[in-house]
Amino acid sequence: MMERTAVNPWAWSADLGYNQGELVSGQTRTLYCAGQTAMSGDGKPQHAEDMAGQLALSLDNLEAVLGEADMSLANLVRLNVYTTDVDRLFEHYGVLAARLGSAGVAPATTMLGVTRLAIPDLMVELEGTAVA
Repeated sequence: MMERTAVNPWAWSADLGYNQGELVSGQTRTLYCAGQTAMSGDGKPQHAEDMAGQLALSLDNLEAVLGEADMSLANLVRLNVYTTDVDRLFEHYGVLAARLGSAGVAPATTMLGVTRLAIPDLMVELEGTAVA
C-alpha cells in the first residue's frame, strides 16, 4: 500500500495548497504523465484566449490519463504547471486548487512562465507524476 508523507520545512506552501515535497513509500506503480493541455480528443486545441477553459480542459485531460492507469488526482504527487501568462493563470488558479483539494492532495508543485507552448494557441500545460 502506498504511503505519502508531506515534507514541509515551512508552513507557507501548505497554506497555498501544495507541499514542498512528498515522500512516497510502498508504491508499486509510478505514472509519468506527458504535459496535458486544452486539446480535444482528436488533437485540436480548444478555448483560444480562454485561460479558465484551457485550465479546466487540461485538468480533465490529466484526469483522463490518470484514469487510463486506474489512478486519479488523489494519486498525484508532483505537478508542473507551465503557462504563457502567470498573472492570468493566477486569476483562475482556484479551479486547480479546488480540484486538487477535492481529491485530498497537495502535490509538490512548480509553476513556470514560458514564452510559448508547443501549439501557439495554448496557454497552460500540466505535467504530473502519480503513484499507486
